[in-house]
Amino acid sequence: PDVIIEAQFDDNDAEHGQDHLQDTLTDDIKKLSLDTGEKGKAAGVAGVHRTKQDDGPKVNDPRLFPDEFLQRTAKVVYILEKKHSRAATGFIKLLADRNSELFKRCAMFSPVDHRVPRVYVPLADCPPDFVTKPEAYAQMLFICRIMDWKEDSNFASGQLCKSLGQAGEIEPESEGILTEYGVDFSDFSPEVLECLPQNLPWAISPGELAKRRDLR
Repeated sequence: PDVIIEAQFDDNDAEHGQDHLQDTLTDDIKKLSLDTGEKGKAAGVAGVHRTKQDDGPKVNDPRLFPDEFLQRTAKVVYILEKKHSRAATGFIKLLADRNSELFKRCAMFSPVDHRVPRVYVPLADCPPDFVTKPEAYAQMLFICRIMDWKEDSNFASGQLCKSLGQAGEIEPESEGILTEYGVDFSDFSPEVLECLPQNLPWAISPGELAKRRDLR
């Protein structure tokens, strides 16, 4: 029932801006041929008059379209609560444009989770030999924390927190998942360990067994 105009958005769009995406949408809108005369009257559109000088469809004026042909849009105005930890696991690589000033200051962090945006990270956070030997870190997992994301930028900005190790190994992958979800996996403090039974081997007393439900 709704006329929805879709356009593909890939990595090249993110690299080169969204201007041509807007142009694509504009061209697709212009291709629509809606008869705002008889069909508009049948749909209950008020105030639409056609004359000899106004004989073609005014595709640029959305007020002439029936509601069923319009796609409602909105924008985010405020973040009530940040549910995501702003930490992500991924890989670092050099920027494509080696002649830009940004190439001298930042690297690109690509998260494994594609729901998270790509992030500009300072070269100072990267390993010292990353610029000269980027291929050595192609399969190295890093933790990055997003610090900001300006509304006029396709990429967020953040900081590299630590290097996890080689991708595909259990320990780096597990640590990355726990960090992303904000799970504290640090060692228990001595105060917590003192709460555990000290006389080993330890067994459940008969009194405890009598008042507990055995789920073994």
